[in-house]
Amino acid sequence: MGRTLDIDLLRSFAAVAETGALSRAAERVGRSQAALSMQMKRLEELIDRPLLTRTGRGVLLTVQGERLLVHGRRILASHDDALAEFSGRSLSGSLRFGCPDDYAQAFLPVLLRGFAQQHPAAAIDVVCAATPRLEERLERGGLDLALVSVPRVAERAILRREELVWVTAKDATAPWPDPLPLALGDPDTLDHRAARTALERAGRAYRIAYASGSLSGLLAVARSGQAVAVLTRSAVPADLRVESRGNGLPPLPRIGLTLRLEEQHASPLTRAFTAHVRAVLPGL
Repeated sequence: MGRTLDIDLLRSFAAVAETGALSRAAERVGRSQAALSMQMKRLEELIDRPLLTRTGRGVLLTVQGERLLVHGRRILASHDDALAEFSGRSLSGSLRFGCPDDYAQAFLPVLLRGFAQQHPAAAIDVVCAATPRLEERLERGGLDLALVSVPRVAERAILRREELVWVTAKDATAPWPDPLPLALGDPDTLDHRAARTALERAGRAYRIAYASGSLSGLLAVARSGQAVAVLTRSAVPADLRVESRGNGLPPLPRIGLTLRLEEQHASPLTRAFTAHVRAVLPGL
């Protein structure tokens, strides 16, 4: 019979790799340090390669150990996902999910409510910020998963397409003065760049009256009637007005919504919530 990789050995090995110490890894997997050491020896014999280098501060992975960790995490993830799916058990744990403010108001209540019904023991910590800020946090490891805005033609994995629209106070009167006063998101956001590009192509003068990553701030300026804001259509509150295309403002592009995560190292909970969002969001 050929050699096989035992799930318990791989789980213990992953714990050693993540903690960097046999003592801490033993606590995590519920074994004695001596038993864990024997597991690592068995795994090295099975692989026929040295996987760990012991130092005065703990253990380090060898090159072969790093390569096995990549495969081990993938195997463990598939194993845990399959077990969760076919056992019908509810997942627990915590998940850090990033979402832009406008999408949070429009979509999050439904997404969270539906997932909580399936997995009531799961805790989802929501971080609301502009897409560039969420991608920065994701890169630093501060988020497990993020819903972000992308140019409509940027990629295939778009879950939903949204129209950018000009938004004003309901009692605002046209025509707007020159230069056109704008309330936009941060300079590196899609709404900010799309608005400026559209106006420049149309030869329309403008000035930035307010630029911020705060959705509440943008809405307050729009409600005051002092500037025109740019939002996704689904995020426009009922007390604001979407400007029609015949009012002298140029058309704006459509954008896409997609999910960002590191699939390879995602936990079963992260993958489950990702699958939930991918299934539900397009129909909202």
